[in-house]
Amino acid sequence: MRKNVLLFFTLFFISITFCQEKVSAFKGGEELRYKMSYSGFLRAGTAVLKVEEKEYQGNKVFHTVGKGWTSGMIKWFFAVDDRYESYFDRDTIKPYIFKRKIDEGGYKKHRITSFNYGSNNAYIQDFISQKDTSVSFVDVQDMLSSFYYLRNQNVENMDEGDEIAIDMFMDSEIYPFKLRFLGKETIRTKFGKIKTLIFRPFVQSGRVFKAQESVTLWITDDSNKIPVKIKADLAVGSLRAELESYKGLVGPFVKN
Repeated sequence: MRKNVLLFFTLFFISITFCQEKVSAFKGGEELRYKMSYSGFLRAGTAVLKVEEKEYQGNKVFHTVGKGWTSGMIKWFFAVDDRYESYFDRDTIKPYIFKRKIDEGGYKKHRITSFNYGSNNAYIQDFISQKDTSVSFVDVQDMLSSFYYLRNQNVENMDEGDEIAIDMFMDSEIYPFKLRFLGKETIRTKFGKIKTLIFRPFVQSGRVFKAQESVTLWITDDSNKIPVKIKADLAVGSLRAELESYKGLVGPFVKN
């Protein structure tokens, strides 16, 4: 179960991802809070995403912070305390800086990645191993900027089985990341009935994300395109994230 919780927190920050043509699906001041549970009843933890408008080296950027932590009984035997940060361009959503500081049951990572678009090189500072590296890239998103980048894609004309693909930069490597559109569904939530778009994240087999084929995402079918439910089916039980609260949305939260 420890590995399941670790996997789900990683999947959450990779796959909370979606969809319009301009940078209009979100704005500074947006905050999303999610409740995580195991097998639908045992609370496993909390995840929060916040975004603010700032300036970075003379550029207008969005600064987003994603935090996740375990709670209750889960925390007794497997404590998670994760923090992710991304500074990305307000217009192009190209990432400038990505920070990852995690402690998952004693497994720790603390890295800062800087993206240089003049040389197309990403410079990674690893504060745990005390080793810095440089990796070339062409067109990538980090784990958090991908969430906001994909929310601004046009999905109005997507058919079942259509896919959205990006290259994701994580841990000094570039991974092909895809989302498959499964259709539409009206689901019950704590906020009432909500019309949603259903997606399934997956990557090429043989990569570290092979378990993502069991993950399903329900995204609001409105101008915000925010995840309201994420479910991962496991060999034993399931892990789930559900929207617990929200504020600062760019558009009305449409209910059925």
